[in-house]
Amino acid sequence: MKYNKLCVIGLGYIGLPTASTFAMNGVDTLGVDISPAIIDTLNRGEIHIHEPGLGEAFESARQSGKFKAALKPEPADAFIIAVPTPFKHDETGTYQNTTYKLADMGAVIAAAESIVPYLRKGNIVVLESTSPPRTTIDLVAPILERSSLKAGIDFHLCYSPERVLPGQILRELIENSRVIGGVTPESAQAGAALYSIFVKGEIIQTDATTAEMVKLMENTYRDVNIAIANEFSRLADKFGVDVWEAIPIANLHPRVKILNPGPGVGGHCISVDPWFFVEAAPELTPLIYHSRQVNDSQPHFVVETVKRTLGSLKGKKIAALGLAYKPDVDDLRESPAVEVVHLLQNEGAHVTACEPFKPDAQLPGITIAPTFEDSIKEADALLFLVKHSEFTQLSPESVSKKTKARIIIDTVQGWTAAQWQNAGFRFIKLGSGKTPNH
Repeated sequence: MKYNKLCVIGLGYIGLPTASTFAMNGVDTLGVDISPAIIDTLNRGEIHIHEPGLGEAFESARQSGKFKAALKPEPADAFIIAVPTPFKHDETGTYQNTTYKLADMGAVIAAAESIVPYLRKGNIVVLESTSPPRTTIDLVAPILERSSLKAGIDFHLCYSPERVLPGQILRELIENSRVIGGVTPESAQAGAALYSIFVKGEIIQTDATTAEMVKLMENTYRDVNIAIANEFSRLADKFGVDVWEAIPIANLHPRVKILNPGPGVGGHCISVDPWFFVEAAPELTPLIYHSRQVNDSQPHFVVETVKRTLGSLKGKKIAALGLAYKPDVDDLRESPAVEVVHLLQNEGAHVTACEPFKPDAQLPGITIAPTFEDSIKEADALLFLVKHSEFTQLSPESVSKKTKARIIIDTVQGWTAAQWQNAGFRFIKLGSGKTPNH
């Protein structure tokens, strides 16, 4: 199968690297996004997201003449849908007196509808957006069939989830294994042929719903395991134990691998995907549901730790170090650090945040300092929320000269307590019920 022209709809953290990679491998690629600002930025030769190596890859794709950006699709041999699937913020589901979050499939619907006028016999359409089970069959296929063409007969239709780590997206797009789920075996074969243009990892063919479930299973597995780590942090705090000491000891058991706790779970994967299972089958997912409850409530545990350390937070000045959902990325989606800041503000604290990977971020109600020094200058306490390398490498002695704060609250095990204590700081760790002189 030969794919000479490709249309990628959605130019975010997955769509733009995917489009750039196809273009670098000789495929005429049209990147489509509904944001005029994004299209203008790309057509100026700039990019709108931070990802190591993406700038160079995009420039290479652009210089090759194989990439261009536009607001609307064009006729193509292949179409890839890589748009977001966030939550509905104004609607929840209910089951036996519990509420759960619902997927907002509006962007997927709009993307599929935008393809219909250009769909031709022999085309392939691939949904990459993380979606609830049966989305490809029950939602996307009927929309595309408004073209009077039949999915799996007149055109190929697949689901192929991204399975990459922010910070390593370009490498993992190429090297990771890839699952291709087709509405028919022939569609899966066509999808495998498309991605074999650049994928060096194993390409596994299956059906569309299995592929959807595989992606959700991967992130739900992680979420459940993080939840137990976060519960351990609360138990350690209650029983006077340092969870950061206890976990490595427990992990000496050959069949135990407990993850690290933290301020919560964020991003557009692990904190979102499990809800798609709950939405699809609430009667079958009590473990997944309660794991989500634990991780979503972890920012409250952080704030309780801060309150126990500082007393009343009314009028207290706190420097929040990090807003991204994970270290060394600029992605703030569903970030627990952002939730912590809002909760602190609700308690009357004055919070100044520092996010070195996105200092110009616009978050309603949150003050972001242009530099680390500006964020800590007037602070009463420093709250370490995201384990950015820039923060872990800080010198306690140097920091002590730039702030009047003498209280450190570390939620990510990013610093060594003794070093900060020797520099004159009181040092508190999330999930440690041990007193400082233990």
